[in-house]
Amino acid sequence: MDQKQIQEIISPKIKLIRVEYGYTQHRMAEIIGLSKKTLVQIEKQRTVAGWTTVTAVCALFRDSEIIRRVLGSAPLEVLETAAHRHIFTDGKEASALETTWKVLSEKGGCKLEQNQISGHYRIQKAGARLFSTWNRVEAEVQLEKIERQS
Repeated sequence: MDQKQIQEIISPKIKLIRVEYGYTQHRMAEIIGLSKKTLVQIEKQRTVAGWTTVTAVCALFRDSEIIRRVLGSAPLEVLETAAHRHIFTDGKEASALETTWKVLSEKGGCKLEQNQISGHYRIQKAGARLFSTWNRVEAEVQLEKIERQS
């Protein structure tokens, strides 16, 4: 999944998210930094929301059931991985909601997991995310490196 795909997934959901939170078009436009006219165009699917708008929506409404349904329990991680392609961390806390993650392998106390909604991969150890990527081969190589370093 790349930025463009995420834009195409989230754009048609913006109206549903607005309604879920009980906001008017005017208030939603203020929150995400758009003109009301632009928001209307996005809601009527005459245009696709830009990457900046999509990231704002996903960040500000990350607890939305609609966003979680299409991006999984870690929507910000999905955005971050799409933006950077792969991520090394110093053990940031992994998602608390693990229902969307499938464990592919375990080595040296680390788990290689795949998000069942977005399809991206992560390596975590003791509940902390160490690495994220869209490429399974990259994830497997990093898992081997981490295991050797342990």
